[in-house]
Amino acid sequence: MLNRRRFIQSIAAAAATPALAQSCRVTESAMTALRPDPGRMLDLPDGFSYRVVSRAGDAMGDGLRVPGAHDGMAAFAGPGGRVILITNHEMNTHWFEGSAFGDGYGALDESTRSLLYDRGGDETPALGGTTTTIYEPRSGTTEKQFLSLAGTEINCAGGPTPWGSWLSCEECFEVPGKRTDYGARVTRDQHHGYVFEVSSRAQGLTAAQPIKAMGRFEHEACAVHEATGIVYMTEDRFYSLFYRYIPVTPGKLIDGGRLQALAIDNHFSVMTHNWSAVPQTSVNTPMKTRWIDLDDVDPVENDLRLRGAALGAATFARGEGLCAAGDRFAFTCTIGGPARLGQVFTYTPSPFEGTPAEIDEPGWLTLIAESDDDSLLRNCDNLTMAPWGDLVVCEDTATHCGLVGIRPDGRLYAIADNAYSNSELAGVCFSPDGKTLFVNIQYPGTTLAITGPWPA
Repeated sequence: MLNRRRFIQSIAAAAATPALAQSCRVTESAMTALRPDPGRMLDLPDGFSYRVVSRAGDAMGDGLRVPGAHDGMAAFAGPGGRVILITNHEMNTHWFEGSAFGDGYGALDESTRSLLYDRGGDETPALGGTTTTIYEPRSGTTEKQFLSLAGTEINCAGGPTPWGSWLSCEECFEVPGKRTDYGARVTRDQHHGYVFEVSSRAQGLTAAQPIKAMGRFEHEACAVHEATGIVYMTEDRFYSLFYRYIPVTPGKLIDGGRLQALAIDNHFSVMTHNWSAVPQTSVNTPMKTRWIDLDDVDPVENDLRLRGAALGAATFARGEGLCAAGDRFAFTCTIGGPARLGQVFTYTPSPFEGTPAEIDEPGWLTLIAESDDDSLLRNCDNLTMAPWGDLVVCEDTATHCGLVGIRPDGRLYAIADNAYSNSELAGVCFSPDGKTLFVNIQYPGTTLAITGPWPA
């Protein structure tokens, strides 16, 4: 099936040093041949194999079921070489059969129900959240699974923190009240559209607490600037913003902070999409940035991005995947570019990031890739930086999704391909020792652990 794929014309990649190269232009394929999977789940190169770590519907240790719609994910070091995986589940109230509760929500005791963020009047609880999985990589066994965040909605992506937690993002903007959706009556007790923090050290379901100062909007992904504790965030809307959250107390996001949106210095409300006949953003051309303070960050109306753009913030075409990549951050815009097949940007922080001194030495935004009809990489989504310096990118196309590696010189190669369903791949991340690559097949919901002869 990979022969339908084509080659990318211009892309930048992760450098062999822990930083991204500015850009590289390639005109030939670096694609690796994949072999058909007898298990009909994921095609991989010779020498590589996978194990199933988590599967929707399986029984967990807490008596609940693994929810479906596996999405963003991160891997943390556990005791004795084990890996702790925290996985988002992009569930809403219409998928009750695939939820952690199945038809047994009514049987839950009050001590469990009280930990849900939104109980939906105990009739239609919000079904998103996270599961935590303890995986033993040497034996390839899943030792324990449990629900670690519940009562949230459409938990899409997020990001790990340097202090050992997962930031789980709601990609929605729900309001309290009763309504009819898809012919079903739905009750909501809480506002939605927040970031929630889940500790990798949690031993079970913990109380869900929204970090409201990080903004209420359709969150996608997060990445933390380790030197300052600043959190960058993407937003999955056609005209979205790129945000940063400067916490009052680094490492304690719940204590509050300041929310800002990125703008291009000396330009007003730049549309980076390049959908118009005259593109506003050039590939491989670094742009000096500034940051705009946002107010009313927990709004009643879903207008934070609109107010930010009106103040001069740049807009992006469905900001999605975001990861730390050495001295900068890489993020994807799934439908950016003239062909609406995706863009990859990098943001390089100022040496004085988040302080008044950054006005004299600001950060830089660079469009490093823009896919077209002849591109290998289509509709880029989740991404991570590999231990050896390459970027590994998930595709979210309408049909056929794979994992694409991008070398420092810009050459591309196939890591995996889902030739057996129309599900996107998501949640790509490496184990702390770099030996195992984890990825989710989102629907109905499966986590795989891939091992093999990774580059040194």
